Parts: sequence; C-alpha cells; structure tokens
Amino acid sequence: MSEIVLNERALQLMKSFEDITGAGSRDCVVDEKNERLIFVINPGDMGRAIGKSGVSIKKASDELGKKIEVVEFSNDPVQFIKNCFLPARVISVDIRENAEGEFEAFVDVEEEDMGIAIGKGGKNIFKANKLAERQHDIANVQIITNAEDEEAGDLA
Repeated sequence: MSEIVLNERALQLMKSFEDITGAGSRDCVVDEKNERLIFVINPGDMGRAIGKSGVSIKKASDELGKKIEVVEFSNDPVQFIKNCFLPARVISVDIRENAEGEFEAFVDVEEEDMGIAIGKGGKNIFKANKLAERQHDIANVQIITNAEDEEAGDLA
C-alpha cells in the first residue's frame, strides 16, 4: 500500500473532526474544487460521525467552514469502493491489474443511480479515485454500464 502523507492542516482537521463528532478518522482530503472535506473514518464510527438526525456532521461542517463527506474505511478494497459511492447502489466492483501493473476498479451501479454515483461535475468519481488510490493503491476507478461489462467479458 502506498504511504499516505498527511500535512499539518489535514492532521488538525482530523483532530477537530474527532473532537466534534467523537468519530475517529484515518485520512482527510481537502477538495478545494468542490469546497469540501472528505474524511475516511474508522469502521463502526459512521453513526458517531453523522449523529442523530445529522447533528454531528452539521456541527463539524459549521465549525470547520466546509461541507463534510465521510467514507467508512474497510480493509477489503471492494467494500471500500462500495462505501465511496454510497448512497448509490453498487451491483459489483471488479478489480483488475492493467498492462502497466496498476490496479483498476470497474464499478457497476444500478442504472437509476448513475447520476448519484458520478455526482455533480464528477465529484463522486473524483472522491472514489482519490480515496481508492490513497487507501488501497488502486490507480483508477471507472463506472461502467451493464453493456460495457458484458463486452469486457471475463478479462479478470
């Protein structure tokens, strides 16, 4: 796994987030383009991070001055990628090694959830790509349709 380097700002944000919500985090990405903070939280801490009726995450957002998104960590890269796309319904995740020796993930989502999976301006696919690379050394995450999946066949 590649080494995750957290700068002082990210460490401060993670500490503040934990102080506010009680949820532990293992990574923080500052996404200036989409004006948000993305925290990768420890398994089992999603309830704490969000809080009853969203009160914890709203308080953290207000205090840190940016929209906050949380993704629950999983040691299983397939489950982690599924977590990145929530609430979109993921049908399958196929991780393959490409010709350059890098790993790529092909994600099939329910057709009616395609817009949710991509996100406005591609922000959700950006999140999945960034976090999959940082957490599981997956160089590229792509959303595929059922037709593309069938054409790919059993290349895995």
